[in-house]
Amino acid sequence: MMGNLSDKLFHRLDNIEDVKEFYEAIDRKHLSNSMSPERPYTYWTIELYDKSNGIRGGGGLGVLAADTRRVAERQQVPFTLITPFYPSEPHQTYSNFENGAYHEKVSYAQYGFSFIDTVNIKANNQICTLDVIEKQLGSTRILCVTEPNFGELYSGDSGGDHRLYQEVSLGFGGYQALKLVGLKPAIMQLNEVATFFAALARLDELTSNGMDFYEAMVYTRKHTLYTNHTLVQAAEAEFSYAQFERYVFPNLRSKAVKKWLSDKFNDGRIKLSAVTIEIAELRSGVSKLHARVANYHDLAGNKVKFKAVTNGIDIPTWTLPEIVDYLKKTEIIDKFDLPTEKYLENIEKIEAKDIRVLKDLGRAEMNRVLSHRLDQYGNHPVVEGEALVFDFKRRFVDYKRPWLPFKDQERLADILERYNIHYFLAGRVHEGDHTMAAKLKRLLEIVDRNSILKKRVHYLPDYDEELGRALSIGANVSINTPIVGLEACGTSWMKDIINLGVLISTHDGGVADCPSDSYLSISGKNEAEETENLYLRMEEAARIWSNDFDLESTVKVELKNYMPVISGSRMLKDYLEYLF
Repeated sequence: MMGNLSDKLFHRLDNIEDVKEFYEAIDRKHLSNSMSPERPYTYWTIELYDKSNGIRGGGGLGVLAADTRRVAERQQVPFTLITPFYPSEPHQTYSNFENGAYHEKVSYAQYGFSFIDTVNIKANNQICTLDVIEKQLGSTRILCVTEPNFGELYSGDSGGDHRLYQEVSLGFGGYQALKLVGLKPAIMQLNEVATFFAALARLDELTSNGMDFYEAMVYTRKHTLYTNHTLVQAAEAEFSYAQFERYVFPNLRSKAVKKWLSDKFNDGRIKLSAVTIEIAELRSGVSKLHARVANYHDLAGNKVKFKAVTNGIDIPTWTLPEIVDYLKKTEIIDKFDLPTEKYLENIEKIEAKDIRVLKDLGRAEMNRVLSHRLDQYGNHPVVEGEALVFDFKRRFVDYKRPWLPFKDQERLADILERYNIHYFLAGRVHEGDHTMAAKLKRLLEIVDRNSILKKRVHYLPDYDEELGRALSIGANVSINTPIVGLEACGTSWMKDIINLGVLISTHDGGVADCPSDSYLSISGKNEAEETENLYLRMEEAARIWSNDFDLESTVKVELKNYMPVISGSRMLKDYLEYLF
């Protein structure tokens, strides 16, 4: 692979030249002394959404973590993802216009994880024993800590004791787990502030083993990347000094580290974002816009700069296989899922008949998945014939505005009926988000009172990877309506574009990496103007699908602009170049 990743590793690869070629674009001299199977890229995340490997996360952060690991495996990067294994998995139900939930117990053994040993942390005046489990996948591994009472993802309040216990377990327990399997991190990527304690554990180890505190801090900072994934800090946590006395300080051996951390409290409270920024010299945002507008300050009051590394997706995971084959045969993407040198020229060769044939295959796959999913009325909403499918599939939070198309129910009903459209809503309302649950209920009551909407609007609860992929593959048009300035990146829209769909969106997050004429852009000075513009765009999208020339033109423009953005291999390459 790269430099001295050892001849032994090279000989395990199916195509040695392919892997060497992937890294020719990167300065291998820097990488060669930085990473190896024993010194991997370590990726810390409080959630992973990878149901095939037994862990069902809560949203985009977990999906991105899974994609990043898959890309690393595909490109043979030595990569270790450290995350909790939650023994309780939440699921969503829907009945009588009310969201409900049930919890399913899961066992790591059934998903091929191996038990390694146990590690101990101190929490609330107790010694807590954590199981260390792992699953190796090519050049990568998933390394987890867990215990029977660990609970579920995002259990309790963000600043509550149980959440702090989970985060401390991941940081201090996960760092011990790394040592247990004989790994030393070449880099520590901290995904959101919940993973701060991993870097703290490293700082404490270095200092406790005799390194001067300031030297240890410099070393830790230079080898730590903090990646912020959201401009709306739902994940932001604030804890009290008393909580740290019970859960954090007992796990620190170094008095200097305890003193440093104690000094970061303000009026007996601490925000993890403030100390995460202090312990990580490298900081990244997940789109160009996000990196530019992220408003974080260090403890001295200086605004912190973020490097833009736009999220990407693992193309083979989220794309209809026939579309992947088509993009490779036409030399639009290469064997690494990167755009070829002639991708712009080759995109011009795409024809409407190819798009329609591929989307018909996607529709069949979507209907296969929908045949065992239920809508709000308990029906399987399979879409037959020439009907178009529009969708909104993403986490249900207020700033994403899933209710926006329903502001004028008569206007929406007219568009859906006139153009023969079925509209799918799929997304999870976080437990405890009573405001969004109430808005969803009102929205579905509006649908129920309108005979056209009742026939054509389908709400699909218990949103997951399978459903998200099926809609990306089968839908004609995707709608993305975040309030501009609040979406960090998003990746659902990337999956729609790579599957040859038409995107309607506000100019926010990763969508704003490219000009607003790269897709059907929603604009307006206020929400009323945006809503009117959305309806016009929905009609325009329907007309596009009725005309071969317009369909070709729209899909080509999207692909030309976003193909470099979408690629998860590009994202990984950007991280490697930034880090090493």
